[in-house]
Amino acid sequence: MAGNQASAGHLLQLIRSGEATTRGELQQATGLSRSTVGHRLDQLFGAGWLRDVSGTSTGGRPSARLEFDPTHAVVLVADLETRHARVAALDLSGTVLAEHTGTLVIADGPDRALDQLARWFGPLLAEAGAGPERVCGIGLSVPGPVDWESARIVQPPIMPGWDRFPVRERLREAWTEHVGPMPAAGPLPVFVDNDANLMALAEQRAGHPDCSAFVLVKASTGIGAGVVVGGEVYRGIDGGAGDIGHIRLHDRPDALCMCGSYGCLAAVASGRSIAGQLTAAGVPTASGSDVREHLAAGQPDAVRLAREAGRRVGEVLVTVVTLLNPGVLMLSGDLAGTPFLTGVRELIYQRAMPRTTAHLQVVTSALGDRAALVGAARMVIDHLYAPERADARLAALARTGT
Repeated sequence: MAGNQASAGHLLQLIRSGEATTRGELQQATGLSRSTVGHRLDQLFGAGWLRDVSGTSTGGRPSARLEFDPTHAVVLVADLETRHARVAALDLSGTVLAEHTGTLVIADGPDRALDQLARWFGPLLAEAGAGPERVCGIGLSVPGPVDWESARIVQPPIMPGWDRFPVRERLREAWTEHVGPMPAAGPLPVFVDNDANLMALAEQRAGHPDCSAFVLVKASTGIGAGVVVGGEVYRGIDGGAGDIGHIRLHDRPDALCMCGSYGCLAAVASGRSIAGQLTAAGVPTASGSDVREHLAAGQPDAVRLAREAGRRVGEVLVTVVTLLNPGVLMLSGDLAGTPFLTGVRELIYQRAMPRTTAHLQVVTSALGDRAALVGAARMVIDHLYAPERADARLAALARTGT
């Protein structure tokens, strides 16, 4: 790294990654003078972002090792499902400090849903032992396509009223009403992404950090996929990547999807579809989460339909794994039990080329229901502490004197 690129934010990145964790290592990595490194570290210490940890050098003398202090701020996150939501407060290492699950019907629209989230945030912070001033950002996970830059949801099939709604601005309003004023340094950062993207990010970082191409499929009320390539979420040009639930199946032109089209994978193999089929067979089922309960109880029709759904999803995933050549294909969501997993594996190994599957692991979620929350926190932290954004935030803190 050239010296003129090594801002305080770049030094923080070196420390967080473990590439350079002492003053001497930072000088060596950046080419900066001792005094310049010291000045930039003073900025990071002044913001409360760093701490000294005693270590031992090879010569036996104590050395001051620098590390990111994950306790200096908290992140608030929310995972919105069709009929409920989870909210949590996490520190900057991803440790959950407080968590709450409550009823929230996404079809009631964004105004009501975002207001409810803000009402939950106050008690959540109290439980976490943190005041509103310690919140550095908010992350939302939603079951629909998201234009990440604008934080707006785009034509979501199962989220009526949310299309292009100003989520970031409305949540800030609700925060001011129910929690407190915006920070002196500027409006509270709010980030929104698709749930499968965030689940994929969390699972890849936690369990498969060396996997350079990772695919997660969430099969619940709807079906979606998240793709992580080179450690970063691949979103496509406007957030539409991974929307496999709306790939058309050639033999089901009769199946009407929530998006208004016929023959979509989600219309045939999602939790919503299975719930409809079970209800028609005399087993009342309202949603993907109800299907999950039937599967846990071993209900025979639910088991059969989940395996069939796995085979239909597997038909689409043959193309996905052939195109992306991932090292890990992870199945998650309400349907992702043994019957569904078996169906997916049958089709993939039957139809994909042996070379494509030779090094492919087909697994189920390790983080479970917390994956989207952990991924939402990771999204916020990665963005706020990236070098350029970190430098901008340090400058804002210096201006306001906070």
